[in-house]
Amino acid sequence: MRQLCILLTCLVLLGCPPLPEPSDIILKNVNLIDITTGKIEKKDIFITDGRISQIITKGEGNAYYKAETIINAKGTYALPGFWDNHVHFRGGDSLLADNKNLLKLFLANGITTVRDAGGDLTPEVMHWKEAIANEKLLGPTIFTSGPKLDGPNATWAGSLVVENDNDIAIALDSLQNIPTDYVKLYDSRISAEAYLNTIAAAEKRGMITSGHMPFTVELQDAIDAGIDGVEHLYYIMKGCSNQEAKITQQLQNKEIGFWEAMPALEASYDTTVAAATFTSMKKNKVFSIPTLHIGKVLSYLDEKDHREDDYLKYMGSGIVKTYKGRINRAKNSSPKAIADRKALDAFFGKLAKSMSDAGVWLLAGSDSGAFNSYTYPGISLHQELEAMVAVGITPLKALQNSAYQGAQFLQKDGDYGSLTEGKIADIVLLEANPLEDIQRTRNIAYVIKGKQVLDKQQLKDLLDSAVNPN
Repeated sequence: MRQLCILLTCLVLLGCPPLPEPSDIILKNVNLIDITTGKIEKKDIFITDGRISQIITKGEGNAYYKAETIINAKGTYALPGFWDNHVHFRGGDSLLADNKNLLKLFLANGITTVRDAGGDLTPEVMHWKEAIANEKLLGPTIFTSGPKLDGPNATWAGSLVVENDNDIAIALDSLQNIPTDYVKLYDSRISAEAYLNTIAAAEKRGMITSGHMPFTVELQDAIDAGIDGVEHLYYIMKGCSNQEAKITQQLQNKEIGFWEAMPALEASYDTTVAAATFTSMKKNKVFSIPTLHIGKVLSYLDEKDHREDDYLKYMGSGIVKTYKGRINRAKNSSPKAIADRKALDAFFGKLAKSMSDAGVWLLAGSDSGAFNSYTYPGISLHQELEAMVAVGITPLKALQNSAYQGAQFLQKDGDYGSLTEGKIADIVLLEANPLEDIQRTRNIAYVIKGKQVLDKQQLKDLLDSAVNPN
């Protein structure tokens, strides 16, 4: 003890860096990617009680490192654990077990957080959310909207009906009592007035809002009401048309429908109007969730045979049955409708690139879950990142669209989104640099989720355990 005291005194007098406190987990010699700049530095990361307690330049006092778990991370690249910013847990009680099984797929793919964008399993999702937080269930952190808000006779089961101000107040009260993490609006039956009033009411309560947008509403009106996120690119495209007002009126008059409006909106895309829309979105910090990968999958159902997809074996038979609706619609579509859908898919890729170049906040989300054919939880987030890069978005920006901007959107950036001291230790270690090749996000060496550490073999075992026995 006397010798230790002398050593500490000498270190202080010599101006040496302080010795790290004993930690639970230490990642040594890791290539730490600064998610905001792309700069890479060799660091040692200390994790204590599930949070990053210290980040030290490689070699500073490492002879004194002490922890329950020390990982030699030399050659690996550290990023915030991935976020899938648009998933669904849904399908009713008969699909509870199938949905719960999906949690394994997310974590096995390095996805430490998901944003559930509405469904009909809210009570069970809340149980999973709590169990995961308490480390009684292995899975990603879940942030959820709970049930969607829509009009009467809504498309999706479990939706809360809003037709007037009283309905809106009751619905928002319900969400706050659950409590959910944000409000998800849907456009199957909701009126333009109820949609805008719901956003405005949620804004007054300090609630985050996101959703589809009725085509009877103009995009700038939704932005002015306070919308925080716009799911999918149909609604952004509408706000980039120099004929938006005219086409909106046609939709209000029921002269045309949603899909009939698409070619007209695409043809009337105006770069000047788009620039103004992008500026408004940036000014109001309105996020866009492009969901490019699922758009590609659904646009080419007529061409690609998915029956031999590797990930199909992880899907429960009940979830696979829900795929039939979209598959049958694709089979029964006219040649023109199929061609229009493929043209729209290509257009959306260009739109996403333009938005990214303009500095609009994007989120990487897969839209995976029941009913969304062949878009598989876990792997589809990597495919979404790859889709973003394929249209010209840089790997760094694509990665920012996952955890970093996901945390910004949900206002959780005090705890998540970057690997900095004090934040929750959700970390993925990759075997190679993803800034050079985005497909390297699939090559995972370790996943650290708070106090939990999963190595490559454990991740494989987790994935294997998710194989559907049916």
